Amino acid sequence: MSTASTRLPEGRYGRSSDERADRTLKIVGAVLAVALLGLVGWFGYHYVAQSEISAEVISFEPGKESVQVHLEVRKDAGTDGYCTVRSQAENGAEVGRADFRFGGDATRIDKVVTLRTTSPGTTAELLGCHTG
Repeated sequence: MSTASTRLPEGRYGRSSDERADRTLKIVGAVLAVALLGLVGWFGYHYVAQSEISAEVISFEPGKESVQVHLEVRKDAGTDGYCTVRSQAENGAEVGRADFRFGGDATRIDKVVTLRTTSPGTTAELLGCHTG
């Protein structure tokens, strides 16, 4: 005796529910991926393009009670702001932190600033620059 097959004939009754679910998941995944990519792009643009002040530490000279830090600041003309610099001891403890203000119409400022420390500092690290 033979047993009757419970499978439906191929292509006769349209797509199965599994195929419809797979297609729906692919569409939802693609829409979410495009939305995430757009969100990352938007945040990236605002982080880079809207940043009105940027700076870098060119060099530093450690001392017993202070660190001389050579900063190069780039900003929009007429923008006022500040940059935060810190120094750490050999063991990694923070021994000094200060904000240095920059203003005026110059778009590029080279300045040597003095960061006072509580003990000998071995580093000078720029933590960030902000408008205001």
